[in-house]
Amino acid sequence: MNGEIKASDLDCERFIADRIEEIRALVGEGTAINALSGGVDSSVVTMLGHRALGKRLRTVFIENGLMRAAEAEKVVAMFRSLDVEVEVVDARDEFFAALAGVTDPEEKREAVTRTFYRDVFGRVVRESGARHLLQGTILTDVDETVAGIKRQHNVFAQLGIDPREAFGYHIIEPLVRLRKQGVRLLGRALGLPPELFERIPFPGPALAARVIGEASRERVETVRAATAVLEEILAGTPAFQYLAILHEDRVTGMRDNQRRFGQQIEVRCWDSVDARTASPTRLSFEILERIAAEISAKVPGIVSVTYNIATKPPSTIEAI
Repeated sequence: MNGEIKASDLDCERFIADRIEEIRALVGEGTAINALSGGVDSSVVTMLGHRALGKRLRTVFIENGLMRAAEAEKVVAMFRSLDVEVEVVDARDEFFAALAGVTDPEEKREAVTRTFYRDVFGRVVRESGARHLLQGTILTDVDETVAGIKRQHNVFAQLGIDPREAFGYHIIEPLVRLRKQGVRLLGRALGLPPELFERIPFPGPALAARVIGEASRERVETVRAATAVLEEILAGTPAFQYLAILHEDRVTGMRDNQRRFGQQIEVRCWDSVDARTASPTRLSFEILERIAAEISAKVPGIVSVTYNIATKPPSTIEAI
């Protein structure tokens, strides 16, 4: 990997042309495959691969049960409008089986990574006959993994892991010299709609990274509902990222004038340029009150809503 290309130095048209040539040279006359999550990075990689390979790129959405509400349907429809067909693979049972009883943050990340690359997506790749995987790894993913801040799900070579030996295919990472701002500029240049290239970041382990403790079906559904409320309220904010986190401890609350032990949602909203450092967004108290009221009213079992005011560092943007 060569050095960083800063957004201010990025020539989008030249970068796109170079990456298309690189992808074609690596894949040759064969086929490639990529997993589309609907996030900025995977969406940009999908369009780069589509331009480079056309029908020789197979694009798959892995339904792992950990995504936002109705994410598969929305992503498939958006890319169909761009003439890119997306195949949905239902793997919810496999992911929840892998996460059952797992509470340690790194073990959860490893469970999601292993299930995706070795089991579910690995099986799809092997059955397809594709020898190459296009992946949206960006420079911040590599930095955080190598520094030991947290293991990103899509970083291998920098940790001495050979994907061909471990999973049976070669990984192409056309965005690995860029950070998020540069990837957004590429998305615009590639003709993606703003609702794709301006989307807030979403973690590779998805909502499993926003459940402290075991990411069971029930607990993921709780944080999914809270996420839907939060993202609707904050959709117009210029914040870099915002998210809801489900805590593990039960807290005392009241429902119908009676004492109830319920659950707690922590809200985080960040101002940042590249995710390496971040500061909590100074949301108005009126917005915070609305967030708390709507999450408490619309998400079953929630009796407490808090707002994170620690910076990164020492905090991180995601909870685990």
